[in-house]
Amino acid sequence: MKSTNAPTDTPSTTPGPELRPMDESFVKDFGTMSTFGATATGGVDRQAASPADVSQRLWFAGLLESHGLRVEYDRIGNQFGLLERVPGAPYVVVGSHMDSQPTAGRFDGAYGVLAAAHAAFRLAEEWERTGDVPLFNIAVVNWFNEEGSRFVPSMMGSSVFTGKLPLEKALATLDRDGVSVQQAMEPTGFLGDGDGPTAAFCAEIHIEQGRNLENSGTTIGLVTSSWAANKYEFVVNGDQAHSGATLMEDRRDALLGASMLVVAAREIADRFPGVLHTSVGQLDVYPNSPVVVASRVSLLLDLRSADESVLTRADELLHERITEIEATARVTVERHHSHSWGVNPYQADGVELARRCVERLGLSHADVMTVAGHDSINMKDVVPTVMLFVPSSEGISHNELEYSTDEDMLAGLSLLTEVVRGLAAGELTA
Repeated sequence: MKSTNAPTDTPSTTPGPELRPMDESFVKDFGTMSTFGATATGGVDRQAASPADVSQRLWFAGLLESHGLRVEYDRIGNQFGLLERVPGAPYVVVGSHMDSQPTAGRFDGAYGVLAAAHAAFRLAEEWERTGDVPLFNIAVVNWFNEEGSRFVPSMMGSSVFTGKLPLEKALATLDRDGVSVQQAMEPTGFLGDGDGPTAAFCAEIHIEQGRNLENSGTTIGLVTSSWAANKYEFVVNGDQAHSGATLMEDRRDALLGASMLVVAAREIADRFPGVLHTSVGQLDVYPNSPVVVASRVSLLLDLRSADESVLTRADELLHERITEIEATARVTVERHHSHSWGVNPYQADGVELARRCVERLGLSHADVMTVAGHDSINMKDVVPTVMLFVPSSEGISHNELEYSTDEDMLAGLSLLTEVVRGLAAGELTA
């Protein structure tokens, strides 16, 4: 896989001489942010509560404070930069996440957090200059553990913030080394004693992580809804045995059963081309020895579709195949539902607000759906939420070659600033 546009020899972008000072400031900060957990080939590795994640959080807190924002943390470790212009008023919560996959790109999530911060900086300077007073305050947010690569499930911070995941359950979640979220976060000082700011609205901008915008030459995606998804943890149980001596007909090979599940997921996707995505992203084998037939395999499997009827039928086919696999491989499969969401649209008024803003800026735009999960999917269930995309080069994401141009990032920042200004002014409250 290659990206014809992505630099591979530097973790930061280089501001061009044509940039305005405020644009150059964003590009410079993005370059600095990309050094935390930087990999040799231009990506990042800063999983939740890792040393790299802690370092970039400290840097980000300093950046927010240097522009006059007050930094606070809630009880799960979500990081907030508060711009309070109206004491006691609720907040427009705007941001994304800065944690990453084990080896990942430097744009996923991180772009949205920094764009949120710079949108707040611009509006703070504008309101100071003009004397304008908004109706709502601004809270820049860096959500905890959105990726779910170290602690499962993903979107943990926003799930706790919105009441979808109990705080106690989240804090007790263990990583592969048996370290809990609470144990990992307590030494960092990032566990607060409150529930975070009161949200009135939410906005998030993100790279598309697909290639629809790039293919169509479109600068901005106005996200109207998410694909539906079902996520599972399956545990395949067999019997441990000698991998050489045990007769084939006597084996109950958990890895064989798990492999059949992996293949089944892909074959089901092939039955619904273009409208169903399936994947197995994690596989843990026990005892994982070269001379032992595996007795236990756990795997994470998900199904996604823009058509809920397709998702329902795919789910039925998957569970039918599980029954067949149990018989064929002589294993048993524990079926644990992780989490799901449906094709729930973003609020139409928010989409139209973003449309008015993007048209004022003269940027090309299109209505799109999001296939990936984002923190805004949680937030839209509790407050009106606006979700925006900028293009991803070749659709590459969760990969060190992930790339979006400075031009696209800055266009998105300009639009996000307009959207947040409108939300703070109460344009969705009339």
